[in-house]
Amino acid sequence: MLTRETARQFSDEWEKSWNSRDIDRIIRHYADDVVLVSAIAGRILGSPEVRGIESVKRYFMKGLQAYPDLKFQVLDVLYGDRSLVLYYINQNGLKAGEFMQLDEDGKVSRMYAHYSE
Repeated sequence: MLTRETARQFSDEWEKSWNSRDIDRIIRHYADDVVLVSAIAGRILGSPEVRGIESVKRYFMKGLQAYPDLKFQVLDVLYGDRSLVLYYINQNGLKAGEFMQLDEDGKVSRMYAHYSE
């Protein structure tokens, strides 16, 4: 079960990994069988659903290439039993939220992205 502190630790490391632009550091947060659902993925890939760690890695790499100055700023983290929501400012300066379901190893197994615009 997550606590406020473990949720914050996850959030801090997630933010730092993205802002480092280190794809291997970023991808460590995700399970091998991860499923990601995002409207942005739909625009880039033609489908909003991305399945499996290698597909997610390729999608993330496209984002890093498309946004060379990509920076995320986490505003808040909400947590549940084995899930959390990261509320942050994205690369376009817009608010975004990601619901993340974690597996028994604390890695993201399901992620649903939500955007303010």
